[in-house]
Amino acid sequence: MRVLFLGSPSFAVHALDALVAAGYDIVGVVTQPDRPAGRDRRLTPPPVKVAALAHGLPVFQPETLRDPAVVASLAALQPDVGVVAAYGEILRRAVLAIPPLGYLNIHPSLLPLYRGPTPVAGAILAGETVTGVTIMLLDPGMDSGPILAQAVVDLPPTARAGPLTDELFRLGAELLVQTLPRYARGEIEPRPQDHSQATVTKMLKKEDGRIDWSLPAIVIERMTRAYDPWPGAYTVWQGQPLRVISAAVTATAAAATPGLVIGRSMRGHPLVQTGSDALELVEVQPASRRPMSGAAWLAGIHASEIRLGEAAHDQ
Repeated sequence: MRVLFLGSPSFAVHALDALVAAGYDIVGVVTQPDRPAGRDRRLTPPPVKVAALAHGLPVFQPETLRDPAVVASLAALQPDVGVVAAYGEILRRAVLAIPPLGYLNIHPSLLPLYRGPTPVAGAILAGETVTGVTIMLLDPGMDSGPILAQAVVDLPPTARAGPLTDELFRLGAELLVQTLPRYARGEIEPRPQDHSQATVTKMLKKEDGRIDWSLPAIVIERMTRAYDPWPGAYTVWQGQPLRVISAAVTATAAAATPGLVIGRSMRGHPLVQTGSDALELVEVQPASRRPMSGAAWLAGIHASEIRLGEAAHDQ
């Protein structure tokens, strides 16, 4: 089969590598344009572009797939099927119509749960105990197309969004190369999603990571994992952001003001009062400094009262 591949970030490379290893004829790789990155804002190619060039594959980097000239150039490749792995743009009908077999999409959730751009963060925030990956056919909606295959994995209470996303796309790449030939031979009947059970995630913004200390400790602890690596869970101390990298919930009957440090844990880390229970700050990162243990951060503070979160609206 002639395959058109669309993807951009590092975890999408797993699917591209799997297709190459399986011997598919990849007629084109569509990825996002090079973007400025890092402190020096150097123009940096997306990881999928780097991988595609290493495989000797033709790369296309359109600003948008809405351009009729771009659609025509992709149609000229005459792909039999498309594969999408976190490309970064919803495909419009003109693009969807190009390959006769449609597009297989790797989505890191058990659809119809957690549609949208941040499914892994959504599952962690919700406290799910299982998650998985779905191979689906794209339609004009948001992750609403019929399902071809799914794989279920445990979601441990220590899972962080970055590593879990990579793990799910590795699993998705394996599932893709198992599913694609069976689908092409007509051996798989696409299964419509139950739209009444759908949940939808949103694109994250920096302010989503700001901690509201009136929330329960369990919710804030999940934020530290769901928002890793970005936007991160953060609070404010003395007018400067303080990132909370990892934390633990400690049961307490205290009735202090949320955000107030009420003591130390057995490990010496600060205990912060929340809307329900206390949060142990295991690892933090002050502004312009390296990550450190909560105990080391607390040891460097000389204050009779430590209250976090003040002036958060200024950040």
